[in-house]
Amino acid sequence: MRAKHIIFLLMVLFYLPAGACTIAIVSGKHTPDGRPILWKHRDTGVLENKVIFFSGGKYEAAGLINSDDDDPKRIWIGFNEAGFAIMNSASYNLIEEDTIQMPYMTGHMMREALLSCGSVDDFERFLQEHPKPMGVETNYGVIDAYGNAAFFETDNFSYTRINVDDKAVAPHGYIVRTNYSFTGMPNEGAGYIRFETAERLFYRASGTGNLSIPYIMEHMATSVWNSYSGQDARNAIHMRDIESKFMYFQDCINRYSSSSSVAIQGVRPGQSPALTTMWSMVGFPLSSAVVPMWITPGKTMPSIITAPDMENAPICDWALELKKQMIPSRRGSTQYYINAVKVFNADNTGITQQLIPVSREIMTRTLRLMETWDEPPQREVDRHYQWIDEFVTETYRNLFGIPTK
Repeated sequence: MRAKHIIFLLMVLFYLPAGACTIAIVSGKHTPDGRPILWKHRDTGVLENKVIFFSGGKYEAAGLINSDDDDPKRIWIGFNEAGFAIMNSASYNLIEEDTIQMPYMTGHMMREALLSCGSVDDFERFLQEHPKPMGVETNYGVIDAYGNAAFFETDNFSYTRINVDDKAVAPHGYIVRTNYSFTGMPNEGAGYIRFETAERLFYRASGTGNLSIPYIMEHMATSVWNSYSGQDARNAIHMRDIESKFMYFQDCINRYSSSSSVAIQGVRPGQSPALTTMWSMVGFPLSSAVVPMWITPGKTMPSIITAPDMENAPICDWALELKKQMIPSRRGSTQYYINAVKVFNADNTGITQQLIPVSREIMTRTLRLMETWDEPPQREVDRHYQWIDEFVTETYRNLFGIPTK
């Protein structure tokens, strides 16, 4: 085996456990409100995240970054003022021989795309014109304000565009990806169990006409179900909170390396791109809450999901603190076992169980508020952010006794 191949394999082995995202796009033609949805459940070795604004190109943009990225050059999911949004999941079966991959290049390219692209077609031109080799092996997912939604299964030299409105490949209006590409080498890559789990959950939602933000954030983003073994943390609902039930959850949508779950809700054709909404669960999703934000002229957002310099978002710190109760041991492989009773239990004291109504209240109020907007009015937006900051802060303090500033 040549040295270049050895280097590549080492890089894959190093990044594979940390880059195991689960992602999906839902066409606006299949959502209850006609707005497309881009969803990324992020897995990474960097568990501290936050949301920031950034500029320097044609468009102002916002996105999720690693908290220690003090001069952000990499975005892991985001959107811009034109209503264009992008995300990715690493793919491990599109390898070009004799080419070394650069795992962080995907984040660099997504930042570039958000600053320069206003549509899905713009992004395709962006890929065509980008210097080769691109140094990526990934599934890019994109939506825009014109109703377009597509995946681009992309390697160093080429890509395949897969449109979510193509009934031949997405008969139910959604496409799921984990860590392999459908145009890649068969039976290679990773995330086959997570793909099956997500596919079944989305199929269930499509059958009931519920491919919506509330469904995704309440059921997909908090899923601890292994569709292969049948185990589900929610089954601990029959156990008392003084008991313990440890479950291996490394093949679930939520796993030890899950650092956030973010959905970007696009707009219907003809709506203002300013209504594009980013719904973020920053930090370990099972112990976080859903927080919305928009790009407005004032460039404000809820203070609990952002932070200056290399500081961490407050809600991320709170979520990671509660994560220790769910996963009390990190010795060896014990970090891959979650105490399901701390997620759901018969006494209604499970951490996720108590936070779901909090997220539900935020989503209900926010969606009701957006129904009255042609564009997000800055004053109303700021009042709503203030309410969210106070409501969520009080929740973590009162329910869990977490010291909050």
